[in-house]
Order: sequence, then structure tokens, then C-alpha cells
Amino acid sequence: MATFGARLAAAIAARGSVCAGIDPHASLLADWGLDDTVDGLRTFALTAVEGLAPYVPVIKPQSAFYERFGSAGVKVLEEVIAASREAGALVCLDVKRGDIGSTSQAYADAYLDPRSPLASDSITVSPYLGFGSLKPFVDTAIKYDAGLFVLGLTSNPEGPEVQHATTASGERVADVMFGHLRELNAGATPLGSFGAVIGATIQSGGTEHLQAFNFNGPILAPGFGEQGASAADIKRIFGDLTVLASTSRGLLKAGPSVSALRDAALATRDSLA
Repeated sequence: MATFGARLAAAIAARGSVCAGIDPHASLLADWGLDDTVDGLRTFALTAVEGLAPYVPVIKPQSAFYERFGSAGVKVLEEVIAASREAGALVCLDVKRGDIGSTSQAYADAYLDPRSPLASDSITVSPYLGFGSLKPFVDTAIKYDAGLFVLGLTSNPEGPEVQHATTASGERVADVMFGHLRELNAGATPLGSFGAVIGATIQSGGTEHLQAFNFNGPILAPGFGEQGASAADIKRIFGDLTVLASTSRGLLKAGPSVSALRDAALATRDSLA
């Protein structure tokens, strides 16, 4: 199998740069006229897959919205992963895991080992127990040609407390993380498999930050669409770097019509071209 970076580069070339989140908020289920039950969850999630997965490069289910229903919800998540991949989309499972040692390895096996029913092309992880704590995830991703999106500069207002803090050498903590990604992706073509989550709503003071963001890996940019960031913001912040503009509600509000979901995905793709 090709590396995740190579598969992602090909998927973006073929389908554009939209990452479609399938996040079954209770309020969205209600908007679709569905009950906040496992049956409502399954109808919502698989309808979203049908309308979105054939037209976007990446589907990103947020695990928590399935886990809240217990084992039955996790079973729906397994179906979402399988159906999305069958439709030709890559899957980034949004789990934001971060732990140490054997626990990290267990998480990595759960989400990246092809023998697991939750196996995905990539996952989100947190490096803020120290980047070295991610080694089991990194090693497992390399073993199975999967990818990681490491939290870097997130869009939540609390993020800067840690991410903008500086080390003893004066380097911003987030930039230390980007440096580790640069090392992991060195020499990879056409794209490294280790990316970062960088919010599309972050404030930037010009283009000098692009050097920090240029770690030869993909950028997952939440905050696009309903959260306020526009296609112009994506271009302003990230330039010509490889970016997946992530949107959930902005697409899902078009449901429950499958054709309306498709049209929303295509229109969003075209806005980013």
C-alpha cells in the first residue's frame, strides 16, 4: 500500500481539499427529524456518508458522538468507517488520543491496525504529554502506512495557554511540535504522512508563519465554514501548503437530502479551488 501521505495527495488532486466531518450532535439529529437514539444515529451517519463520501477526499467522524451511545454507537462508527472507505474516501478518525507507553500502543492498535474494525487511514492525536509520548502512534502508523494529525495550533480559545507558551530557548511550544513533524516527514514524496491540526481561525501576522507550517506534511484546518473561517482565510493563512479545510455543520445542515448533501460538498469544494 502507498503511504498515507501519497494516498492523501492523490485524493486531494482528484477530489479537492474538503474534509467532511460527520459529527452527530443531538441538535443535528433533531434538525433532521431524527430521535436521539442509536437508530437515529445510524440513519444520520450513513445518510451523511452516502451524500458526502463519494465526493470528498476525507471523511472525519468525531468518535465521541458515537461513543456516547455505548457499544451500539461504536458499531455505527465501524459502519461509517467501512462505508466511507468503500465510497473511495480516506478516513481521519477524530479521537485526539494522547497517553504514554502501552496505553498509547493500545490506542494505536485500536485505530490504525488493519485488523481492528475501527482501523482508519489516519487519526488525530495530542502531543502535549511530550512529542515522544506519541512514539507508539508514529511507529504503528509507519508499520501500516497510516497517518497522524498532531494537535498544533488549535482553534479553541484555551489553546494558546499551552501552544503559545515558550521553551527555555524562546521557541513556541507549537513550533517545537512542527519541528518534530518536519523530522518525521523528511524526504517523503509527494507528501509526508504526519500532519498537524492548525485552526483556520487562528490569527496570523503576515506570511512569516508559513515557514513554521512547512513541515512537508498535510494540515487539517478546522474552523472553516460555520465556525467563521472562509476560503479566503484558508488561502491567507496557509498559502500553497497542503491543507484540508474541515467542516461539519456547514455540510450536514444540508441534510437529510442525499442530493443536497452532495451539492453542498461540491459547492464547498469549488469554493476552495
